Amino acid sequence: MRFELNVERGEILSLIGPSGAGKSTLLHLIAGFLRPEVGRIRVDGESIETLPSALRPVSMVFQQHNLFPHLDLYTNVGLGIDPAMKLTQSQQQDLCAAFERVGLHGLERRKPGEISGGQRQRVAIARALVRHRRVLLLDEAFAALGPALRQELIELVATLVREREMAALLVSHQPRDALIASKRAAFVQSGHILALDQTRHLLEASTLPEVRSYLGSI
Repeated sequence: MRFELNVERGEILSLIGPSGAGKSTLLHLIAGFLRPEVGRIRVDGESIETLPSALRPVSMVFQQHNLFPHLDLYTNVGLGIDPAMKLTQSQQQDLCAAFERVGLHGLERRKPGEISGGQRQRVAIARALVRHRRVLLLDEAFAALGPALRQELIELVATLVREREMAALLVSHQPRDALIASKRAAFVQSGHILALDQTRHLLEASTLPEVRSYLGSI
């Protein structure tokens, strides 16, 4: 596999392509779950490919929210700041602000099983926010949600990415997600970035047979 692309601050770049094309692999390389054999991964010009995942300026939100069912939402989010939950007053305020920002104020002491799937995904987004990382990776983060809720959360994340000047990558099998989230999108095929273009042009006007075959009649 060989990837080459740049993502700007304040941008969500969507990655589309068939299953097994390498989209999640690219995210895992950036997050540090996989190590590249060659090449560089840079954030603001700083090479991070040799750093352990915990020290990289990266947060990741998965399709499965990875919340601890026996802990309340406040603790689940707080663990993103400090696994020992020894939070400063400033960090506690930041935690409360994150719940407010994702529309969960007042639910902090509930358990994950006491809220809806969409709300659990909001908790995962709040946990990513309090980490204050420069890069946000979204791996099918909205796949389990209905169309209306998907759009609502994608628009929320897009706003947060712009406000915080993060760089974000969104993997999705739904072309509509890319249209909502991104001005630019990349088509991944067989471990390569086969095309990188304005999202609408890539989805509606690309002449590449691989893209047309993937999209079908969409």
